[in-house]
Amino acid sequence: MTTAHITFDKTGDKIAGRVRNMRSSAVRDLFSAAVSDDVISLSGGMPDVSLLPASAIRKATKAAFDDQRTVALQYGATNGRVDTRQVFCDLMRDIGVRCNPDNILLTSGAQQALDLIAKTFIDPGDIILAEGPTYLGALQAFSAYQPDIRCIPFDEEGMRMDLLEEELKRIGKDNPRLKFCYTIPNFQNPGGVTMSSERRKRLLELAKEYNFMVIEDDPYGRLRYEGGHMIPLKALDDDVIYLGTISKVFAPGLRIGWIAAPRSVLARINLVKQGTDLCGSSFDQVVAEHYFTDTPWQKTLQKFVTTYGERRDAMLEALEEYFPPEATWTHPEGGFFVWVTLPPYVDTGAMLPEALDAGVTYVPGDSFFPDGKTGKNSMRINFSYETPENITEAIRRLAKVIEGRLELYRIFIEAGVIEAPTLTDGSKSLKKSSAQDVDSETQEAPAASPSTTDTSSSPAEAKKGE
Repeated sequence: MTTAHITFDKTGDKIAGRVRNMRSSAVRDLFSAAVSDDVISLSGGMPDVSLLPASAIRKATKAAFDDQRTVALQYGATNGRVDTRQVFCDLMRDIGVRCNPDNILLTSGAQQALDLIAKTFIDPGDIILAEGPTYLGALQAFSAYQPDIRCIPFDEEGMRMDLLEEELKRIGKDNPRLKFCYTIPNFQNPGGVTMSSERRKRLLELAKEYNFMVIEDDPYGRLRYEGGHMIPLKALDDDVIYLGTISKVFAPGLRIGWIAAPRSVLARINLVKQGTDLCGSSFDQVVAEHYFTDTPWQKTLQKFVTTYGERRDAMLEALEEYFPPEATWTHPEGGFFVWVTLPPYVDTGAMLPEALDAGVTYVPGDSFFPDGKTGKNSMRINFSYETPENITEAIRRLAKVIEGRLELYRIFIEAGVIEAPTLTDGSKSLKKSSAQDVDSETQEAPAASPSTTDTSSSPAEAKKGE
């Protein structure tokens, strides 16, 4: 006979207040849910590492062990190996950013970089600006330090500068509580949109005028499938704090990211990092050095771009074919994600169990807002990992689940129980962007408000009225 053993948490009253309010990552939770072979995952933002050539990985790893094992297996400097930092300086020069190794600090992935920045700069109650929706990993990293995160809606050209300026006027110039604006200007996660050149320049102007830092997170910048290269914010202003990673162009398992910033900033972050992990993995750094200097990694990058571009096309075509007319979505020029918006009365979090039963996963939209409530009628879907055939099938399954939800609401609308949402352009796909147009004669563009900017009717507001 077996007996149940119940364990009680005796530390509950000892937990720090900043931890009590932390939310688990929806993506991490979905990884454990989507273990069945019958489930097609559109939730994670994983690169397809099967595309990496085994010979290149073997060569880089063998060189790290055979030629430099006494270094690769030893402790290293807190800010990382100087040779590795030089490699990343070379990579950044390719995209228009000039720096030297003294301006680089290596981290355990860009996620650690976010945490180090938060730990270095955020006090409880400080104001942080970000796109809304924004990367949920950044929300996790920042929220631990209890800031006031204010989301600024975006449209097909990225963060709305008019709404950002309205929010800044409310905050006031030289407000010591305003610390930084966090942005993913290239193929934003989760929106997929790219910030235009004009808005990049305007953001930097506002940063000077209102005295806040700009954090530029650029994990997807090299993964462009259409259009031309966009100059990074860091190339336009050396004060920008730039976050890079090898996770999307090489191997996320190596956990290598970096911060490019002025030396004075890195000195503070380096001090904080000493208390976090002393140093990163020297072995991983040496492997990365050899991969980016001794192997034809550019050919592999082009393979990534070609493959992911085909998968993006498959997703957009499937959305056009299967999704209902009430749905709208973004059209990313690169990156990993499409942002889908459904009518306001649809709760994608409540719908997720049905989707799992149908054999498909996604990330509900409220995961990408600090209040955990805004964006309930939206979802992020990923196209980088699954094959075009699986993507098409997943969208077909998901469309069937959505149709089941909408059918009931259509009955209520016809009966006059609830009001029908206004479709602005009648099209399924939101042009190239992405964002739902707002008729400036009948509806005013919403102002950004602390933590709970309402973008429930669309992932962004339109350029009209800007």
